[in-house]
Amino acid sequence: MNCGPTVCHRSIVLSTLSTLDVVLTTTHLCLIAAVLDDPMECSRGERLAITLAKEGINHVSNLSVMGKVEVDIFELLRDSEYETGDTMCQIISKGVLAVLGPFASPASDSVISNICGEKEVPYVRVAPEDMLRARFPRFSPLDLHPTNTHISLAVVALLSFFNSTSACLLCARVDCLMNLEQLLRQFLISKETLTVRMLDDSQDPTPVLKEIRNDQADTIIVDASVTVSHLILERASELGMLSVYYTYIFTTMEFSLLQLDDILVERYVNILGFSVLNHSHPYFSDLLLSLNRSWQENCEHAPFPGVPLSPALLYDAVHVVVSAVRELNCSQSVGATQLTCQSPKIWEHGTSLMNYLRMVELEGLTGHIEFNSKGRRFNYTLRVLHSSSEGLKQLGEWHSEHGLSMESDVHLLNVAGSVFNATLTITTILENPYVMLRPDHQALAGNERYEGFCVDMLRELAQHLHFSYRLQLVADGMYGTPGPNGTWTGMVGELISRKADLAIAGLTITSEREKVIDFSKPFMTLGISIMYTAHMTRQPSYWSFLDPFSPGVWLFMLLAYLMVSCVLFLVARLTPYEWCSSEPCLQGRCKLVLNQYTLGNSLWFPVGGIMQQGTAISPHALSTRCLSTVWWFFTLIIVSSYTANMAAFLTIQRMEVPIDSVDDLADQTTIEYGTMQGGSTMNFFQNSQYETYQRMWNFMHAKQNSVFVTSTEEGINRVLNSNYAYLLESTMSEYYRQRNCNLTQIGGLLDTKGYGIGMPLVQCKDRNTLHPFKMTTIIA
Repeated sequence: MNCGPTVCHRSIVLSTLSTLDVVLTTTHLCLIAAVLDDPMECSRGERLAITLAKEGINHVSNLSVMGKVEVDIFELLRDSEYETGDTMCQIISKGVLAVLGPFASPASDSVISNICGEKEVPYVRVAPEDMLRARFPRFSPLDLHPTNTHISLAVVALLSFFNSTSACLLCARVDCLMNLEQLLRQFLISKETLTVRMLDDSQDPTPVLKEIRNDQADTIIVDASVTVSHLILERASELGMLSVYYTYIFTTMEFSLLQLDDILVERYVNILGFSVLNHSHPYFSDLLLSLNRSWQENCEHAPFPGVPLSPALLYDAVHVVVSAVRELNCSQSVGATQLTCQSPKIWEHGTSLMNYLRMVELEGLTGHIEFNSKGRRFNYTLRVLHSSSEGLKQLGEWHSEHGLSMESDVHLLNVAGSVFNATLTITTILENPYVMLRPDHQALAGNERYEGFCVDMLRELAQHLHFSYRLQLVADGMYGTPGPNGTWTGMVGELISRKADLAIAGLTITSEREKVIDFSKPFMTLGISIMYTAHMTRQPSYWSFLDPFSPGVWLFMLLAYLMVSCVLFLVARLTPYEWCSSEPCLQGRCKLVLNQYTLGNSLWFPVGGIMQQGTAISPHALSTRCLSTVWWFFTLIIVSSYTANMAAFLTIQRMEVPIDSVDDLADQTTIEYGTMQGGSTMNFFQNSQYETYQRMWNFMHAKQNSVFVTSTEEGINRVLNSNYAYLLESTMSEYYRQRNCNLTQIGGLLDTKGYGIGMPLVQCKDRNTLHPFKMTTIIA
């Protein structure tokens, strides 16, 4: 708006050094001072942004109306209150309309704020809000940087959207808790869990990240600079904490400057942050192009992947001051006054200009710019960004007045995308027949070294869900048991510490394990059984063919044989039909008759029937035929029974065991019994309230040095080579019993449970969660 001639600053020649203040009247000049902490070599581009803003304004403005805009730049070599005070005395002596402050010098920022407040010279602050340093009560500065309250509310809205009921706040700055006060208040009101971790003076985040991993926190809020944030992500990557099981939310407004190409290995990692930059502004591409050209000339490589925040804020700050001066000149003529630090005199137009500054509304490189009565920015938007190896993607926006608004397709980041084309680390343990080493495993590498039921199942899952995997054996060779300090061993411990994404083996689903890890639906149902060796009644001998019948049966068969032979001899002698001539004439005696059932033949004829071979002797009389038929039918039954029993005795050896049930095992002390050390079977007896199982646990605990084994193979060898009973899952028992006939199962199953695929425990989210899917729905 042009309202007439404007005098922003009139330069004069001071007649004496004692002159304290003179209104300048000779040349139209709008003078602004900028105190920068940006180095000259390979800088952030703050000087370039100020120059572009100044040249743009002077190019489009009517110099006869507005006057030429000039910005004097003062460089801070260090964040020193004394040196900054001396610089400010030089600045106010030049007669400036406003001062633009440094971005990363909190001590200097406080000095500038106090001196400008004392002299009523408007101060436009671009640095983050510093809660530790009090604002000048009477003449507060104008804040272009998003406020800490708004940043806290944006983080709270993001946590609420993703249903995060607990989180960990990782602080790298001493004023972290004061800056994020609203975040802390929200957790206090909602009674949800927020753990606070502080980096020590060494700024090494590794110990803190290990504590967070042990606490099983999956949402980490990081309040740190870009440099420290990058270091935190580097250490997190080394600890295996950059995966779909963790969500990182960064509070820095320069989140877009995080270079993660050399850190991110997995495609889907939940790293979220905010940005206030307005990429659609017509001069944003010009600033980026100028910065890249400057970095190419002055730097070996570009120090930033995009536009830093401070150049954009300073660009907007110049436009804000010029816009306010232009509006103020509509009502009064503004004259700059030369002031000194020794004089109590203030600038008479400072209050008016500050009021007009608070009324400025414009669209800048950092979005919509508008201030409240306290000089704080409001009615603006923060872009919610998600960073991955594929670059930045905007998920939504948070508005200071309307809250969070997310894109409709945010849910695409969870279930389907979390494992698609991802590489998962699978922890397992060698256990026949689930995971075994191939016979030629030494000549193979990677996953090809392993075979077994679980390996085949994993291969099918990978093909169905389109992910790759890397099998690794658990370091301590255990399934997982809780320790005295709450830690877990084995595969369960590796899942808790996020060293592995899945645990695939004969891992039993128990209520105690389900408290610390997740399980899929059971892929196999089983129970605990007792394995023991079977003792043979006697060793096979040359007379084993007599075993199918008892001695009494053999005796009665012999008596029956003799009785039938005698009766057959007598009947054949009595009946006339068994007497006949063997030939027509024998030696001239044609009427000579013979009986074929002699005593010898009578004894031989039943033998032919028993042996199922028959003889040349055939009965002729009805009586002898009836007797022979009865004997043949008797021998048919006897031979069939003998054949069946003999086949059974030759294939199945008679075995006997001294115990028949779990109660028999618990009531004796001769036979030792035990389980695998650190397995679910041991935990079952340890936690059981059943009296019999408690007595068995007391027995095993008293002899724990001798009854517990480290592997199933060791337990089987003890069963075969000593007086020992091994308690194990029924599926494993069946596998080994089918391969060794000397093993047997005692009684039935002691319980019922299942094998499942283990995965790290994550909080239950709705469809908008960034956490990975629970494989329960897939495996089912």
